[in-house]
Amino acid sequence: MEGSSVDILTEWDIVTARQLGRKEAKSIGFGMVNQARITTAISELARNIYLYAGKGKIVVTRVKEEIFDGICIVASDSGPGIADIQQVMQDGFSTSQGLGAGLPGVRRLMDEFEIETELKKGTIITIKKWLYSEND
Repeated sequence: MEGSSVDILTEWDIVTARQLGRKEAKSIGFGMVNQARITTAISELARNIYLYAGKGKIVVTRVKEEIFDGICIVASDSGPGIADIQQVMQDGFSTSQGLGAGLPGVRRLMDEFEIETELKKGTIITIKKWLYSEND
């Protein structure tokens, strides 16, 4: 299934990616709370692309597995990669003097989280949120 995408080149593209995610989440049937979770996760991933890789892409796709609908977000870049995944997945770790909620926060907000990275080649992070009931 092909999704909609936003190239991340400027800070404004982070906003565009958030808007795309919220629109798709709403169309799938996610409630306000999960729309906020999804847009927050997209914002974190897009900001990481902008800060650390300089450019990349966010792809948002509607997915279906058995009886559940969901949303899949893939954040990809061809930046420097992540040298120590264990370290960046620790709560409180930050290289940007931010709050450090970053990737651990994204993992907590979503139902599925997968990261692939290779030094000097880039990083691909795939996250999914599933719509389990009308109260999502």
